[in-house]
Amino acid sequence: MRGTDREAGAIFSYVSLEERVPQDHPLRAMRRLVDEALGALSPRFDRLYAKRVGRPSVPPERLLRALLLQVLYSIRSERQLMEQLDYNLLFRWFVGLEIDEKVWTPTVFTKNRDRLLRGEIHQAFFDAIVEQAEALGLLSQEHFTVDGTLIEAWASQKSFRPKDGDDGPPGSNPTVSFRGERRRNDTHASKTDPEARLMGRKGEGAKLCYQGHVLTENRNGLVVEAKLSVASGGAERDTALELIEPWACGSRITIGGDRGYDTRAFVEELRKRGVTPHVAQNTTNRRSAIDRRTTRHEGYGISQRVRKRVEEVFGWMKTVGLMRKTRHRGVHRVGWTFVFTAAVYNLVRIRNLEVPT
Repeated sequence: MRGTDREAGAIFSYVSLEERVPQDHPLRAMRRLVDEALGALSPRFDRLYAKRVGRPSVPPERLLRALLLQVLYSIRSERQLMEQLDYNLLFRWFVGLEIDEKVWTPTVFTKNRDRLLRGEIHQAFFDAIVEQAEALGLLSQEHFTVDGTLIEAWASQKSFRPKDGDDGPPGSNPTVSFRGERRRNDTHASKTDPEARLMGRKGEGAKLCYQGHVLTENRNGLVVEAKLSVASGGAERDTALELIEPWACGSRITIGGDRGYDTRAFVEELRKRGVTPHVAQNTTNRRSAIDRRTTRHEGYGISQRVRKRVEEVFGWMKTVGLMRKTRHRGVHRVGWTFVFTAAVYNLVRIRNLEVPT
């Protein structure tokens, strides 16, 4: 018998949100990992909020879970995120909202998020996830890979103006021709995002960018360090030395990398720290700083094969994690998002690694 297409809404629901989410849903394992990390951050949250003063804020735990969903499901804006939380039962369950609980307005959500931006919670959350991976035995303590990528800034090419105060033709979107004009980072700056720098790769046009850096371990490709910097020609190598510092304490480790790291100064700095450089040889019009004492070992070849896995991190962060072009301005805000997105990537990897085959 054919059913009737009647839209008589039920007044009451006798099924809880917990029952509506399947037991094998991927977010269940991630929720367990996230709750453990947030529990470790509870003392930091206490220091960020005044005790018994003013109205209660958005709980920071719910705020971070909502931001995690925004990265995980590629939601471009806080307004769209609040819309999803209003009717998406899966999102409500993950964040911790009851089925009839009122959702925050986008402006309230953004103001509460800014408090976390000031509190450096992104790094603490990232470190908590890395500690969980270490406790599960998923990290290599000896073999690592470092790499960097350009993150397009939220600023147009037209905003890149001379620092001497010439703002160009009037109008909100004027027609501008840069033909014949030499624009350099030392003489020009973006009026929209002054910390962005004009950078480009071979075969691509120059864009206003930041530079993101990650250090991954070679066992499972998890990110153990992440940082964002102002884009420059030497930023990758300078930041790489900072990232490996916590892991080069007394034990011998190896660092893989692409040809951009094959400079004599960088290789010498690694060896001073007791780090074996497993970077790719750059023999274009010069002699490589990596010689036979390194390349003759089998481990060098293994590092060269495994190091390409770091591109998976950047690929996920840009296609899923909204980092192809940032939604914020300034090194601090963009860096907050970059490190937090790296933490979400780790959560996805840990969840997949924990699933029995």
